[in-house]
Amino acid sequence: MGNRLFMVFCTAACVCSAFAMPALRVSENRHFLMTEDGKPFFWLGDTAWELFHRLNREEVVNYLENRARLGFNVVQAVALAEEDGLKTANSYGHLPFKDPTVPEPWVVDGPDNDYWDHVDFVIDAANARGIYVGLLPTWGKWWQEGCIFTPDSARRYAAWLARRYRDKGIVWILGGDRNPKQPIEHELIAAFAAGLREGDGGRNLISYHPRGAGRSSEFFHASPWLDFNMRQNGHVIDCQRYEQTRQDYDLKPTKPVIDAEPVYEGHPVAFRPDQFGHTVAADVRRALYWDLFSGACGHTYGHHSVWQMYGSTRSLVTAPNGKNRPLMPWHEAIDEPGAAQMHFAKDLLLAYPFFSRIPDPDLIVADRVQSLVPGTGTRRYAATRDEKGTYAFVYAPVGRAFSVNLTRLAGPRIQACWMNPRTGTRSDWQEVPRSTAARFVPPTPGELLDWVLILESLE
Repeated sequence: MGNRLFMVFCTAACVCSAFAMPALRVSENRHFLMTEDGKPFFWLGDTAWELFHRLNREEVVNYLENRARLGFNVVQAVALAEEDGLKTANSYGHLPFKDPTVPEPWVVDGPDNDYWDHVDFVIDAANARGIYVGLLPTWGKWWQEGCIFTPDSARRYAAWLARRYRDKGIVWILGGDRNPKQPIEHELIAAFAAGLREGDGGRNLISYHPRGAGRSSEFFHASPWLDFNMRQNGHVIDCQRYEQTRQDYDLKPTKPVIDAEPVYEGHPVAFRPDQFGHTVAADVRRALYWDLFSGACGHTYGHHSVWQMYGSTRSLVTAPNGKNRPLMPWHEAIDEPGAAQMHFAKDLLLAYPFFSRIPDPDLIVADRVQSLVPGTGTRRYAATRDEKGTYAFVYAPVGRAFSVNLTRLAGPRIQACWMNPRTGTRSDWQEVPRSTAARFVPPTPGELLDWVLILESLE
């Protein structure tokens, strides 16, 4: 019965994948992503590093159905997984390479006979549900401390991958939680990039996932192969590192920027659970709005149980205790509140002119005590607006009164409402007078509850 179910899943995915996903491109102003036909693309990613390695096909479908329902349109997954991905087989007993020290894909004729057939299934199943795969050819350990590649084998492996998945809904992500340190490591990354371009003819975008607190721009911003920047905030909950998003936004040449690994929900704060505990939905929401209102073209969410697929059929055999104290199995974690709240930001930004949005912290009038407003730590406010001043948004992480310079918006009249980022609901609109310091009080004053102020210009 189980095999027949897998055949049904595979057939459905293969049929749907005949409808090609449009390739993604960088927008004309170079700050955003769009589909090849010019439509805005808001990257709402989920972190699923062990997706290929630890889930069976029934679990894959369960996971992807959930993520599609919650509005995610990218999942980030690794072909050569971090958790012993070269020596520990996937759910069907298959390994990516026959010899773990020789990076040559192990391919067996016929369907469902090798590791890469399962990768095919996952990518087709994701694309069938409108989800792109942010595909890492390898986790960083396999080109750094546990290196199995030479520049030549890196190029050949990447070219093979890119030819195989050229026409799928793919974004290539190099790196894998590592920053290059030695000249040979820069050579390896350049070789991977060259292989990807060789294999898919440049159809699919390429980025780079760095180490925690790192930025792809530090190493590769001027590289022609890097289409957009990724940064990794890492698993701290204060606002300081999120300033790097604005720094990348301002770089020349202009390239889009995404935080590809902000703090995960359910993660030990700063990897010190006995001191700081584990993160909650409020922590991942703050990261979402800090990044977006600082110039990011999208955002990646993560849950500590989901990235490692803790509690999956395969992980119970190979890693029953998980890594860094996961709190629940992945199939429960996918329903944690933070995951369901991410799309409220996506829906908000797509409802307004998309390509003309700019960060504008000067909308917020600084208090006499600036640590109060715009604040610091976990209490930092953030603001963004349309470059023509037709709308603006201010993120308030706490129920504390603040002032906005409404003269930075166009038009003689302005209306305002509040969006609850926990539910997506909005208050009624109210017209407010133009002022250099219009005062706003969130609907839950004095509480550790966040709000988004929406401002629109009226004719």
